[in-house]
Amino acid sequence: MSKFLVIAEKPSVAQSYAKNLSAYKREDGYLEGESCIVSWCLGHLAEYAQPEEYDPKYEKWQFDDLPILPEAWKLKVSKGKKKQFDVLKGLMNRSDVEYLVNGCDAGREGELIFQRVYVLAGCRKPVKRLWISSMEDAAIQKGFQTMKSEEEYKNLCMAAVCRAQADWLIGMNGTRAYTTRYFKRLVVGRVQTPTLAMLAERQERIEHFQKEAFYKVALTDGKLTVVSENIANEEAADLLAALCNGSTAVVTQIKKERKKSFPPKLYDLTSLQREANRYFGYTAKRTLDMLQELYEEKLVTYPRTDSQFVTEDMKDSVEELVGKMPVLLPFVDYGQLGHGIKRVINNAKVSDHHAILPTKEAVEKGIADLPADKKNLMMLICQQLVQATGEEYLYEKTDITVKCQEHDFKARGKIPVQMGFKEVEKAFKQLCVKAEPVEEKEKETSIPAGYEEGMRLFPVKAEKTTHYTSPPKPFNDVIFCERKEWIGIEERSSA
Repeated sequence: MSKFLVIAEKPSVAQSYAKNLSAYKREDGYLEGESCIVSWCLGHLAEYAQPEEYDPKYEKWQFDDLPILPEAWKLKVSKGKKKQFDVLKGLMNRSDVEYLVNGCDAGREGELIFQRVYVLAGCRKPVKRLWISSMEDAAIQKGFQTMKSEEEYKNLCMAAVCRAQADWLIGMNGTRAYTTRYFKRLVVGRVQTPTLAMLAERQERIEHFQKEAFYKVALTDGKLTVVSENIANEEAADLLAALCNGSTAVVTQIKKERKKSFPPKLYDLTSLQREANRYFGYTAKRTLDMLQELYEEKLVTYPRTDSQFVTEDMKDSVEELVGKMPVLLPFVDYGQLGHGIKRVINNAKVSDHHAILPTKEAVEKGIADLPADKKNLMMLICQQLVQATGEEYLYEKTDITVKCQEHDFKARGKIPVQMGFKEVEKAFKQLCVKAEPVEEKEKETSIPAGYEEGMRLFPVKAEKTTHYTSPPKPFNDVIFCERKEWIGIEERSSA
């Protein structure tokens, strides 16, 4: 009887596949059932060979030998992983295996991991692609029912190959070029070199920063305080304060507007890493590692996504998921749920994977027993789902302008009319964020009542205040998450 071979990226994922395929017989490096075999890759089992494996002359580093440009790329088994590679090679070439299923993570690197093993093993059998965004049993079962030909993912695979070859070419040639020129080992890489350049440039700006003073003049009649624009010259600020102090000011404009803020989007990997750092201080790597574990535990959907939306066919399941969020979030009530489901749906903005979501299994299992750091991450993802599908935040903005000694002084007030999604955001910060409070960009302030255009204010008190420009902030994980596309960071470990 012919069988098919499923190759996962990790043993834990292979076990989930095997469970859904009834492959329960344990062997050395794989599991087997009546109709299928399930094995795994242990991450990258194969890698590109070193320069000296192309030509012995490259054992000695010489500038004149550069650049090294392989005509035909050579693959080799990664150090310490030969045993599992031999298992896979043997399974691929078994006479009863009719075709293979690429069950590695559904993304660019998953394509590369499988392709390298497939090529190195000399396999020529047909391949189908398992493409799933959740490790829940229902998602796995549906994925196996809707597999596509590997040919449909050929361009994604070639993109991964291009990225890997670029890493090799820049790393091998750049490192040898700088090392032989400066007689000191200097490691160059596609990612690490521009990252280091960013750090060095920012540090130089910080070290050479010269703070500059600027000034403001504040007027008050005892209830309302209005402030001037920035003034560069201290003498000018002193003069304005002296002229205004004790004099008459006139309210020249009062402008009131009803404004709204729309809820945030769902999380993709980058935005989640940024927020996890702001709220809990987690590094980008720590967040990704925990997300991967939560994914394999079937509690969140696929983490390495660049989309903040879901597709139209997910509408009902997302609505159901939102409706169950109070089970996981004690600070959410049912009246806050599901007012804007349509806002998170956009087929055109979902390519390989949709936004990061909690799973139905997470609702059923609960998250109370999770370690504190994983629980924090789950709460962050869940509250974002409630916020993203919540009501708009409505507020009234009031701008008032007061003229004194031919200078304008202004104040702005902002009071909420409908809290909407911000009610969930506020409760989350109060109950779940134990670290230093996250800096608020805008504070709620109100303009005292009773002021009208044309009203004269007498006497007003004027005071000069001194302020200083600030140096650039040192880079942290938040900033690097926001800039990773510029430097092409590959967040995936090659281990």
